Amino acid sequence: MLKQRQIFQLWLPLAASWLLMGAEGPLFTWCVGGMEAQKTNLAAFGSIAFPISLVIEGPIIMLLAASTALCRDWTSYRKVRRFMIWASVALTALHVLVAFTPLYYVVVGNILGIPEEFHAAGRIGLMILTPWTAAIAYRRFLQGVLIRFGQSRMVMMGTMVRLAVLLSALVIGRSYSDWSGIAVGATAVALGVTAEAFFARWAVGPVLRERMPQLDPAADIITRKSFLQFYLPLAMTPLLTLFIGPAGAAAMSRMPVDDLSLAAWQVVHALVFLTRSTGFAFNEVVVAKLDQPGARTALRRFAVVVALCTSSLLALIALTPLSDFILGDVYNLEPDLRHVCATALLFAIAMPFYQVFQSFYQGQLVHAKQTRGITEAVAIYVCLALTGLFVGVQWGAFTGIYTTITVFSIGGITQTLWLARRTHAVNRAA
Repeated sequence: MLKQRQIFQLWLPLAASWLLMGAEGPLFTWCVGGMEAQKTNLAAFGSIAFPISLVIEGPIIMLLAASTALCRDWTSYRKVRRFMIWASVALTALHVLVAFTPLYYVVVGNILGIPEEFHAAGRIGLMILTPWTAAIAYRRFLQGVLIRFGQSRMVMMGTMVRLAVLLSALVIGRSYSDWSGIAVGATAVALGVTAEAFFARWAVGPVLRERMPQLDPAADIITRKSFLQFYLPLAMTPLLTLFIGPAGAAAMSRMPVDDLSLAAWQVVHALVFLTRSTGFAFNEVVVAKLDQPGARTALRRFAVVVALCTSSLLALIALTPLSDFILGDVYNLEPDLRHVCATALLFAIAMPFYQVFQSFYQGQLVHAKQTRGITEAVAIYVCLALTGLFVGVQWGAFTGIYTTITVFSIGGITQTLWLARRTHAVNRAA
């Protein structure tokens, strides 16, 4: 029978990795908050450079889950690696097209409707983040191999390397350069993720040399058709979800208090992501452990504990003077921006809770190779989110970020309920 201790031992390094990765946003905010033009740089990164980069990398985000599930031998490893390389090249070319050509102004100005005062800073950040997609694809592919072969601690160590490089670059750039806040921050983010990718390649070396079998007789043979049938529905999950980030920015730019909402978005998103981060880690734990006896009950029990703890942490930040300390003393935010951020956190308290259960249900569907239900759930989320944002823009009665987070929370809860329904159907059919 699968024990809670066994789940915890696998989850802890992955959760620590996600937690450290989640610290990237607050560190960026700390750096930029202490420099000139904090509102402009926070808005440019949080509403332009970062969400556009995330959308472009969306198709390769699920390489971690795919690599964990499929890379059991050298044959499958090479096939997944080939896909990773081609996807990285194509998506990096798309990033260059958006960042370095007039298409940037079409996307940011005409489509997203971001105020012109943020355009120049946002473009600098997007240009600097050009290596982002390829580095993310490479390290997530290799990290999946590490998790498959029981080396999840190396994933955590890689994230520590990333965070150390990020922090060093932020401190050096803030103290010894005359660069703008977004230039310093985006450079630090790009250097950090690139360093993590190089570390992942070093860490996976012993696994590839000593533990990877030439052929696993128990593994299904991967063909191009079978891989795409498995991966494309999986890839649509983050792609559609990440598309909502720019959509939220576009909506906030058309709602009341647009300048403060766009600036607050980077701050609030960073803190919420930090509390959700350990829930993201649970997906790979479910994929790796579901074969064991009694796994489903044990994993569900573990999910309840993590969900309660993470949402309680966000509630503690939002409902106590801790928010004043973080937003004022640590981030040095201006009073009006601080007030908007503190209020917005209240609308996000449910997000860490449902994130854990999304990972719990998604992991079961990935394990069963029934990923269509994941795409359906995300499609429902996107439809609800876009509808809610449209209504919010037309109504125009509330501050943009409050409406946006409320809409995203309702959509996320609905997405989780649909995943639960699909998972139960798959389990009954098994």
